[in-house]
Amino acid sequence: MDMKKRIHLELRNRTPSDVKELVLDNCRSNEGKIEGLTDEFEELEFLSTINVGLSTVADLPRLNKLKKLELSDNRISGGLEVLAAKCPKLTHLNLSGNKIKDLSTIEPLKELATLKSLDLFNCEVTNLNEYRDNVFNLLPQLTYLDGYDKDDKEAPDSDAEVYNEGLDDDEDDEDDDEEDDEEDAAPGEEGEDDEEENEEEDLSGEEEEEEDLNDKEVDDDDEDEDDDDEGETMNCNKILNMYAALSKIRSVKFSCNLNITLYA
Repeated sequence: MDMKKRIHLELRNRTPSDVKELVLDNCRSNEGKIEGLTDEFEELEFLSTINVGLSTVADLPRLNKLKKLELSDNRISGGLEVLAAKCPKLTHLNLSGNKIKDLSTIEPLKELATLKSLDLFNCEVTNLNEYRDNVFNLLPQLTYLDGYDKDDKEAPDSDAEVYNEGLDDDEDDEDDDEEDDEEDAAPGEEGEDDEEENEEEDLSGEEEEEEDLNDKEVDDDDEDEDDDDEGETMNCNKILNMYAALSKIRSVKFSCNLNITLYA
């Protein structure tokens, strides 16, 4: 994929002025030149063009806010004097794996007053005697060369990537915002739990009331049945009493008739 098309894809419906980070690794440059990148990328802070076949940076647009430039694994052998004019705030420059053979090639970088970190891994210049001392003397503004300072202390995060640290800070802010949102949501969730518990208590109370009513209905039914039984018993007693009374009357009548007959 050529560089112009890759830039178009990386925009993702954004305008160039909205882009702060642009990664064009492994695409193909035309005749070793940067193309498709314009000064409209005015907010760009990080640019990576690793292994794109660059042989020159002469066509790099003016990027006033660019802090980190990745140019490793290309074919650059000179022309670095344009960087001071086009990237005045550059702090990190990676030229590893390029065709840089002597110190005179990197001498123009002393015009980059803000440059803190320079990487020249796998460049022939690293084979020179007293290479590190000579580079630090040539570029006194440098803090780290190939990931280490003058005292061979390793740079934080390998090369003190200020841009990436800034991204980490943004992520931390987002995490804090998410935690705040969760804390804000927590009282509402507790309120919902309380409401659910109250609803469950209300339902259990209603169920108990229904059971009490059912028990009362059963008791009432039992009392009605007892009343009916008592009524039936009373009726039977009345009938028996009436029958006994009738029997006495008949006995008296029979006795009277008998006496009358005998007397006659």
